[in-house]
Amino acid sequence: MEEICQKCGLPKNLCVCQQIAKEQQKIKIRVDKRCFGKIVTLVSGLGQDVDLDELIKQLKRKLACGGTLKNNEIILQGNHRDRVKEILLKQGFKEELIDA
Repeated sequence: MEEICQKCGLPKNLCVCQQIAKEQQKIKIRVDKRCFGKIVTLVSGLGQDVDLDELIKQLKRKLACGGTLKNNEIILQGNHRDRVKEILLKQGFKEELIDA
């Protein structure tokens, strides 16, 4: 028996909750300078409906960098502003809602 989504009540393979969430997210991508002059890329504005753990794994793998998740904000080591936007667009987020 298949698992059922708690929000929409559909089976997990037919669930559209994540797709709807991706189309409604207002995402901000910015670059910040941290301790000892280290540059980090911050991705904020992602809600609870998006699988953040899977998203950060994909970003770290495709960008070949380290990173973490703190307070629903993705922190990636290095300046990856443009490439993060490209990856998010391929994931299904809307371009007009991404502020880079």
